[in-house]
Order: sequence, then C-alpha cells, then structure tokens
Amino acid sequence: MTTSTAIARLNAADPDFAHHLDHLLSWESVSDDAVNQRVLDIIQAVRERGDAAVVEFTQRFDGVEAQSMAELILPRERLELALTRISAEQRVALEKAAERVRLYHERQKQDSWTYTEADGTVLGQKVTPLDRVGLYVPGGKASYPSSVLMNAIPAKVAGVGELIMVVPTPRGEKNPLVLAAAAITGVDRVFTIGGAQAVAALAYGTESVPPVDKIVGPGNIYVATAKRHVFGKVGIDMIAGPSEILVVCDGQTDPDWIAMDLFSQAEHDEDAQSILVSPDAAFLDRVAESIARLLPTLERETIARTSLEGRGALIQVADMAQAIEVANRIAPEHLELAIEDAEPWVERIRHAGAIFIGRFTSESLGDYCAGPNHVLPTSGTARFAAGLGVHTFMKPVEVIEYDEQGLKTLAARVNAFAVSEDLPAHGESVLSRFIDDPYNKETIKEQEEQAGLR
Repeated sequence: MTTSTAIARLNAADPDFAHHLDHLLSWESVSDDAVNQRVLDIIQAVRERGDAAVVEFTQRFDGVEAQSMAELILPRERLELALTRISAEQRVALEKAAERVRLYHERQKQDSWTYTEADGTVLGQKVTPLDRVGLYVPGGKASYPSSVLMNAIPAKVAGVGELIMVVPTPRGEKNPLVLAAAAITGVDRVFTIGGAQAVAALAYGTESVPPVDKIVGPGNIYVATAKRHVFGKVGIDMIAGPSEILVVCDGQTDPDWIAMDLFSQAEHDEDAQSILVSPDAAFLDRVAESIARLLPTLERETIARTSLEGRGALIQVADMAQAIEVANRIAPEHLELAIEDAEPWVERIRHAGAIFIGRFTSESLGDYCAGPNHVLPTSGTARFAAGLGVHTFMKPVEVIEYDEQGLKTLAARVNAFAVSEDLPAHGESVLSRFIDDPYNKETIKEQEEQAGLR
C-alpha cells in the first residue's frame, strides 16, 4: 500500500487487499470504559433526581446558568420568533426542503390491511404510529437544521402524537435556523438540554420532560453511548458512526468534481470516511492531484485532511464489475455511481444507505433537499439496516380473528404442537371450547389420529 500526499492508495489485485480494506473500514463505535462509566453515572443521576440532575449537568457541561428546568424550556412562540430572525433566503430554503422531504416520505406511509380466508378467518396487520418520540439535535461545534427536517418530518407524516426535541445550547447560544426548522416541522416541545442527560431524561422522564417511546437523532460519543444503554426501555433509531461516502467512477467525470464529493464528507469530522473506486489508474492519479490542489482551499481543511489521511482511500479495481463488488463489500452510507449508463449497475448494488446515480447527482443533494432521508446506516450496517423513514415511527400489530368453525379446523394442530412442546395448557385452551360439543369427542380424536398423536 502506497500513500499519496493526503490519501491512501489500494489495489484490489494485491494479495493483501482484503486485509488493508478491513483495516481501513474498521471503526470502533463502543466507547471506552471511562466514557461508559460516566454515562452510566449520568443516567442513574437523572433517574434518581430528575430535573435537578438535568439542570446540574447542563450547567456543568454546557456552561448554561439556568437554575431550574423552566429556564430550559422553549415555548412555541420562541420557535415562531426564530422564523422572523432568519433571512428570507434561509426561510425559503428551509420551507422548500421541508416540502420535498414531506412529499417523499408521504409515499412511505403504510396502511393497515386484512384478508378473509374461505372459512371466515380474518388475518391482518394494524399499523399505528408511536405515541411520543424524542428528537436529539446536536449543538456545539455545529448546528444542523437539516437534521430537524429529516427526523421531524417523517415522524409527523407517520402521525406521531407528540414530538419532543432536545438541543444543547452551549453558553446559552441558540441557533435560529434550528429553532426555525422546529417551527416549520411542527415540533411540539423543545428543551435546551443535551448530552447523556438529555437522552436519560427522554428515556425515563423527569418532572418536566415526559418519557418517550423512541429516541432518534445523531450526537457525540456520550449521546451514542447513552442511547445504547437506554435501548430496551425505549426504542432508538441507530447508533450512527462517522459520515461516509464511496464514489464509484469510470474515469470520465471531472476529477475536481470527485475531489469535492470526497471533501463533502471528509469535512464533517476527523473520523469521516471518503473512498473512491475506479478501474482507471490514471484517473485516480488525477483525482489525487485535485485533492492536493483543492484541499488547502477548504474552510475546514484541517478536519478534511485528517479524515482523508486517516480513513480515506483511492482504490483501483480491474473493471466496473469488481468496483460494484467492492462497493457491496463496503456497504457505504452514501454511494455515488458517477458513471455512464449507471442504471444497469444499480441493479447489482445490494448494500448501501442511499445510491446517487449519474455524474450530476452530488451526495450533498441528499443531505439537504432532494427529498429522501439523510439519516442512513453507517459502518457497514447497510448490510442489514435501512435509513430513517416513516416506518421508523410506526409499528405493525398483528390482527387475528377466528370463529367457532375456524377454530375447530386448527384445534388438533394446535394440540399437536402443545403436546410436542410439553405445554398441555396451550392445547386445552383450544379443546376446552368444545368440551360439551360432540365435535370434541369424535372429530378431535380423529384429527389427533391423523396427526399421529394417538
């Protein structure tokens, strides 16, 4: 493996490629013992002392001088006021993005259904929204109104009864765009708290913060660790790792475009991952040159450089088929197919959080206003998980209805399972319904014989 000025080079033909790729992709999302214990202590304190503990932690970690939880609650009027304090251009951008996100997610909504079998048995599924959801929105280094849109809108489309937002405000600084996004999306209540204490408050409830059924939204290692610990008491969306982009290119796209696409994720944080895969070695060289030339022009150059040098790569493959094979192996959060006639290759993609097709479909479109959700599985979890959507906020409930005749047709089979599993009351719960019925003595006996129970 050789290294350019800023980014590693790998070749799928090398015998140790798999080993190097595994090392490149490795990212440990589990916090260390110190962080883990600190989070456990915070959760326990919030469970025991409620609002008082949340206020104390907010004072300590966020530098906020609030003396009571009442000072950490933002009324609806404050959210509406934020709409008047952002520029007209920002408001239009938020509203138009919200409209596109809403239209896309309305197509995801599932309806309840039933069907009736020939004997009158009714089976089906009742789909219901969650009663109350907690939305964590990051504060601190950066604020993300787009995260409000992507989490709140599908929850509202699903029909969630109440949406509670928590957002830290370090040193009391409130981001007007985040609050404006909360107003636009119809967030019901906002608490200016963050960290593990906010997660604990949402999970277990305090005197002021109502307990929720599910917690969604990104956060730092303390938030992620807290979400792990409260899972089971409440649902969570996912444990998100660093941002990722994998670009598959045939070598015909402007190398500066590809470099900027890689930067779009590298600038998130030092652990973000940006990878380019191409069968064209000369093109990889040109992209490396573009990276070296353009990287110093970035406002977040230090962060992007650390990300690229630590976790980035330019990977040469034999052909496009192998490029797709590598993409499926990586299972990236964001997958760009910057290739000619990309659609046939899309059919061969099995694992990705989102697929961006063609040379002009920049991943950044998906981050803000394309419509699909930007909360996507990371760290290879796209192999078994999907991004956040309306389904995140709904749950299917099975529906079963039998009449007397329908029950009789299955009585012997139920009893057969009950006998084989040594759970006789299961069988009797069916058979007892026919205790005074001649059917019980004759038909059940016949069915049992046919089932090999006699």
